[in-house]
Amino acid sequence: MNINEFIRQVKNGEIDIVKHTQKIIEQCKKINEEHNYFNTISAELALEQAKEIKKLLKSKDKSIKGKKLLGVAVSVKDSICVKNVESTAGSKILKGYEPLFNATVIEKIIGEGGIIIGKTAQDEFGFGSFSVNVGLGFKIPKNPIDKERTCGGSSGGAAGLAKAADFPHIALGESTGGSIAEPASFCDVFGLCPTYGRNSRYGLIDFGNSLDKIGPVGKTCYETALLQEVIEGYDRNDSTSLNAKNGNYNTFLKKSLKGMKIGIIKESFGEGVAPEVEKNVRKGIDKMKEEGIKAEEISLEMPIKYGLAVYYMIATSEASTNLAKYCGMRYGAIEKLEGSFNEYFTKVRSSSFGAEAKRRIIMGTFARMSGFRDAYYIKAAKVRTLIINEYKKTFKKFDALASPAVPVLPPKFSDIEKMSPLQNYMLDIMLVSPNVAGLPHLSVPVGYEKGLPVGMLLTGDHLQEGKLLQLGNVFEGN
Repeated sequence: MNINEFIRQVKNGEIDIVKHTQKIIEQCKKINEEHNYFNTISAELALEQAKEIKKLLKSKDKSIKGKKLLGVAVSVKDSICVKNVESTAGSKILKGYEPLFNATVIEKIIGEGGIIIGKTAQDEFGFGSFSVNVGLGFKIPKNPIDKERTCGGSSGGAAGLAKAADFPHIALGESTGGSIAEPASFCDVFGLCPTYGRNSRYGLIDFGNSLDKIGPVGKTCYETALLQEVIEGYDRNDSTSLNAKNGNYNTFLKKSLKGMKIGIIKESFGEGVAPEVEKNVRKGIDKMKEEGIKAEEISLEMPIKYGLAVYYMIATSEASTNLAKYCGMRYGAIEKLEGSFNEYFTKVRSSSFGAEAKRRIIMGTFARMSGFRDAYYIKAAKVRTLIINEYKKTFKKFDALASPAVPVLPPKFSDIEKMSPLQNYMLDIMLVSPNVAGLPHLSVPVGYEKGLPVGMLLTGDHLQEGKLLQLGNVFEGN
């Protein structure tokens, strides 16, 4: 049953939403035993919300009829705060933290009748591409197509559940440097990372303030567009929130594609890209051409050549600052208070942060140190501006840019263990530059090779999510 039909039946009383939600919770528990997609299943909250919907339907409350997500299950990445539900960003240092408030995007989802079913697994604080850098005590999510392989990261649990769930469901993810598009590609679903500032970050547990973006992951382009439509909009609680007109994405999905033009990024098919990935992405481009879309190969050297270095310099510097507040005194991991502040601080952080979190804190702290800040962080910020300028110049001619989302097929966990940190970081090469530039991008499923999914990345100009979804709709039945 598609989401529209499901919502119609809920509104008409053909589906008992409380019984339906109870079944979903049981299904989630079974799925989790096998795939580890949840850090927390919020059964109590979900049933409470379902009962409230049933009560409003019974009283024939007029407001219920216009709700866009009525009764739809929504999973939430663990880095997004949900009131009274443990929200840890996948880290031991926040174990036991239950926020006293909802993130703005959660308030909007609940306001439209969405039912929060739980917090999905991720790399600790978003530090990773494979959801294997989980905090101590958390489990690694497994790919829904092949359990020996990764879901991608850092929103691995979100994308895995989006594919595996056989009930109406949309996932809420978050991206700093590719954490929505990469897992979407590896799990054969749609993942939209919106323009920076398009969706409020209020209530998001930070990784990098100038990079973090909350976005939807769905089995279909329509579901992805629907959730984006619900969560976007200006928020005065977020100083980086954009006061821009909201998109009516359902309208874009129905528009003709004739006359649209895409640029094929030549450098994105270079060395290191698996032949199977290139073949399927090229097939995806051909499919768009069949719909009347024009395509032209272009060079976009600076984002590909310098994007990775710029991203890791800025992201680790901001992460170093953001994670300084986790000292075991106000929330999360707390040790016996003894010794000096520095001794206590060191003890808590050493025992509660994972290896990758420590690596990024050290890298970022070094880049921000006196004598190094100008050489590294400031220089990276200047190159970031040049990258944005090159993209903006390109978008004067094209509606979107096409490239592989990830250069390889979903790797096995046994192969990931052999990778160095640098090899791990290199897999984000297609994704970091759109994130650095704050540009919207959409991963769309374009085919299978060796029984594994391949995703294509469509990147658009700022606030052009509608065009991306319009193009992505070509692959709705893929």
